[in-house]
Parts: sequence; structure tokens; C-alpha cells
Amino acid sequence: MEAQEHFLAIPRESSGRGVLVLHSWWGLNAFFRDLCKRLASHGFVALAPDLYQGEGVATTIADAERLRKRATARRKEPVYKLLIREIEYLAAHEDISAPKIAVLGCSMGGHWAFWLSQRPELPIAGTVTFYAARSGDFTQTESAFLCHFAENDKWVSAAAKRKLINALQTSGVSATFHTYPGTGHWFFERDREEAFQAKAARTAWQRTLEFFGATV
Repeated sequence: MEAQEHFLAIPRESSGRGVLVLHSWWGLNAFFRDLCKRLASHGFVALAPDLYQGEGVATTIADAERLRKRATARRKEPVYKLLIREIEYLAAHEDISAPKIAVLGCSMGGHWAFWLSQRPELPIAGTVTFYAARSGDFTQTESAFLCHFAENDKWVSAAAKRKLINALQTSGVSATFHTYPGTGHWFFERDREEAFQAKAARTAWQRTLEFFGATV
């Protein structure tokens, strides 16, 4: 596997439970690499694949839109195949200490996290999403869910959020939902100065760590 295809962070003790980190449409930027390092500092082996497959990162919405289109046109393989391959790589890594992994996805990455969670053949025990929604059939999932929503989110409609919550609740899976007052899309990503909300981000982070500790 080419090193530039992902970023891997291993805990100091060189052994831990696995977390697949899926970036938002900005790409595999410094924030998501640092997020892997933060997870490693708490004992997790964190792997963040580059969903844009080497096309770069964006800092503005216009750049992100162009990057996503360019990456789609030039990608070497479909994203779902890349993700399955990366999960297989992580699950088989010599430093993984548990048979199943967790997935953490933000925005676009959260959309893919829901897609992955619907496939019971994948070794996913827990799914955490930030400001993302994707409906579908969750009746066969082997994952528990923790979903963080922004109160004022122009990128995730209230209807999409309700549809997701209903799909998860009617499937009978373990799912917890939190909506953070006064927040908007990207509130967790501290490099998005116009959106970052420190207090909400700290609370969401602590809930995420507790969830991973209980599910993976």
C-alpha cells in the first residue's frame, strides 16, 4: 500500500484498538492527521485514508467543490473499494489489539461511514459521525452509533436528519444522538475558524472517546 494513500498514527505502547478516520470534503489535511494523533494518544491505532487519492486539500468551499469534482474524475479506484481495502489493512495491522474497529467520519466522511456501517461483513463495532446524514437499511448492521449534529446546519437538512434517526431507531440498533446548541456545520474542526465551537467540540470529543471505549 502506498504511504501517501493514508495517514497512520500508532499509540506509544504500539498496540491498541483500531479507528478508521474519514475526512470531510477539505481532504486529508492537517486537522485530520492531528485527529489521528489525538486518537493515538488515547491508545487507538488511527488510520485516515485519502479519499481524494492524492489530488490535494482545500481551504475554501469553492476549492473543496473543485477538488471533489477533480478527484472524482481522476480517481484510481471507486471510493467504496478504497475504503474496504483500508479497513482490511487496518483490521489486519500488527498493532491492532481487537478483532473489530470503529469508524469516525465528518461531513462527507460521515456519509461514507454510514454506508460502511450497513455492511455486516465489515468488522465495524462502532460508528461516530459529525454533521452527517445518510439513510438506508441498517437492519443488518453490527455497529453501534453515536451521531453528533449541529443545531444550525445548512448542509444537513432537518428532513435528512429525521430520516436517518428514524432508520436507525426502527432497525433496533444502539444509537445515540446529540445536537449541539448554537453550532453550525464543521463545528468540530478547529481549523475552520468561521465554524469551530471549542466548548461543543470538547464535549463531542469526550463523548466520542467514551463511546469508543465502550464499543470497540
